[in-house]
Amino acid sequence: MFKQKWLMVVMTGLLAFSLAACSGTDKTSGGNSKKEQKEYKPEKAISIMAPSGAGGGIDTAARIVAKLANEKGLVDQPITVENKPGGGQVLGTTEFATQEVGNDTKLMLASTPFVLNFIKGEGTATVSFRDVTPLARLQVDYGVLAVKADSKYKDLKSLMDAIKADPTSLTVSGGGAPGTWDYLNAILVADSYGIDGKKVKYTAYDGGSEAVTALLGGNADVLTSDLSSVAEYLKSGDVRVLGISSTERITGEYSNIPTYKEQGFDVVKENWRGLYGPKDMSKEASGRLN
Repeated sequence: MFKQKWLMVVMTGLLAFSLAACSGTDKTSGGNSKKEQKEYKPEKAISIMAPSGAGGGIDTAARIVAKLANEKGLVDQPITVENKPGGGQVLGTTEFATQEVGNDTKLMLASTPFVLNFIKGEGTATVSFRDVTPLARLQVDYGVLAVKADSKYKDLKSLMDAIKADPTSLTVSGGGAPGTWDYLNAILVADSYGIDGKKVKYTAYDGGSEAVTALLGGNADVLTSDLSSVAEYLKSGDVRVLGISSTERITGEYSNIPTYKEQGFDVVKENWRGLYGPKDMSKEASGRLN
């Protein structure tokens, strides 16, 4: 099942991180000799920052990582999650990169917009992965376009036909500003159907959970997000997913969701989520990645 595979990917990435952090070796400059690296023993609880609000894909992934790490006893201290929403990950990632330098008890779980924000200069985004310590890519998620369960739109083509006829007739909600991952997930589908993306009525919210709330509250007609962000609403019967950005259908409980491609929209997208430490994190904590 997709959820099981998703958890396995997260666990694999987390395990890779923990092994590197706890048992890495350091090469010396003389020949092939090695020196043993000190064990990582944090003196206080470890906090994972999720640069988004509660709920949604990033928050869910961060809480799964914390839960699994605590259950497996990967470190001697508890691991907690703190949310720092604002600016579509801009506020949290900037604060983490600038205020936690050298802190071995702080981690951050961010996704594709972390890099996209820097590339496009979104808001006050002045930091990138160069300003933190990349530790592991934990998960790849797929984009979805969804509507409320009682929507008249039953498939992606009928939805895009309506938008093509009048791009301002429907409101699309997403958890990021124009140019970020949620935005591109919708606009690339529209563009592949000959719709001018600039004319699509897109409303940006601060995180996927707020965008879902807008859809369910009747403030939006369409949601652009990723599968993990809408999974619980799909199971509860509150939303209908019209398409997914994977190359092939997801197996298991989500196998009934058609891909964009099989519906005639040549769009395949992946949203990665990764774990980071602060810049200048000790080698004992970060381990060697090469």
